[in-house]
Amino acid sequence: MSMGGHMGGYLAWRSYTQDRSVAGRRLAKGTTRRILGYARPYWRHIAIFLTTALFGAASAAASPLLLKYVIDSGVGPGRHDIVVVGALAVAVLAVLDAVLGLVGRWASARVGEGLIYDLRTEVFDHVQRQPIAFFTRTQTGSLVSRLNSDVIGAQQAFTSTLSQLVSNVVTLVLALAAMLVLSWQITLLVLVLVPLFLLPARLIGRRLADISRESMQLNADMSQTMTERFNVAGALLVKIFGRYDRETAVFGDAAGRVRDIGVVQALYARYFFTGLMLLSSLATALVYGVGGWLAIEGTLQVGTLVALAALLIRLYGPLTGLSNIQVDVMTALVSFERVFEVLDLKPMVRDLPGARPLPADSQPLSIEFEDVRFTYPSAEDVSLASLESVARPDAGQHDEVLGGVSFRVEQG
Repeated sequence: MSMGGHMGGYLAWRSYTQDRSVAGRRLAKGTTRRILGYARPYWRHIAIFLTTALFGAASAAASPLLLKYVIDSGVGPGRHDIVVVGALAVAVLAVLDAVLGLVGRWASARVGEGLIYDLRTEVFDHVQRQPIAFFTRTQTGSLVSRLNSDVIGAQQAFTSTLSQLVSNVVTLVLALAAMLVLSWQITLLVLVLVPLFLLPARLIGRRLADISRESMQLNADMSQTMTERFNVAGALLVKIFGRYDRETAVFGDAAGRVRDIGVVQALYARYFFTGLMLLSSLATALVYGVGGWLAIEGTLQVGTLVALAALLIRLYGPLTGLSNIQVDVMTALVSFERVFEVLDLKPMVRDLPGARPLPADSQPLSIEFEDVRFTYPSAEDVSLASLESVARPDAGQHDEVLGGVSFRVEQG
């Protein structure tokens, strides 16, 4: 299988390892419009990125047709001029595709890294403004994950996911149309083999999603454990109680389960790629077998046979890549939603609209409290349940701890 076939197989594999439950998740109202707002400053780069992706998909389908032209119109009749012109056309197309690929990668990087910068700086600034109660309830590891994993997952919506969706759809449509025009009989025979791979792959995908989810959770738990045990407070607590063996045993159990899951994932990966390679080999054998028979009978040209075999690779890669595209798209969108969840938690202490800094040369000022009342906030006012190891709901209503306090403090 070609590099394009391997890449299509890898992207399909990555898709199958993701949590499939996100496909049925309903996004909060306005999430999509909000996401587009972050992408708006990069619309020129997104346009360049999509244009190069479209050209790459078109060139993938055009190259086999050029080879057909060279073989059938040049090599067969002995036309040296057509062979030279066709070979030059293939070379020019390859060079142009390489150049535009670099341009597209630059545009993709500008969009992706720009989004990461925008989201990270906004979340970091927002979190700093939260009250102390937020930090006492929130798991540090979960919060850092929003700044790292979820932000990176969000930017993939405009880079890898969008690129693969566009290029796979265009490549699939063009390759399938070209194959149907060249030989609709062989194309239909080749398509019959697709369910033989996709159906078992989806069954494996369900199991993969489960073990991948468990692996990520265990890794997150181990990271949280290390973060807690390796800081001064955590290390002091372990030493005070002298529970070294128990801590090591608990950590070792989690690490052992991750090890076992890794072995299972490696086997499933081998099954997946073996099945993909087998499907490609069977389809290629079918094309050359049936097409070769028709070529000997004189009902199919040799160049057409070569083009069909080349287009076959362009067909199966996008098919496997698109088979689970809903999971890829929703995974990226859910990452955005998780970032927005943090941004939507309003700080309890914030400036009023129109607040302005005091001038540096201002006259001596005083601070006055007039009828101040204070009640400790509830958990939902200062924290997010998804950022806590165990969400601890507040029972009952908080009593007022300050009521009607008034005083004046002069400067100094």
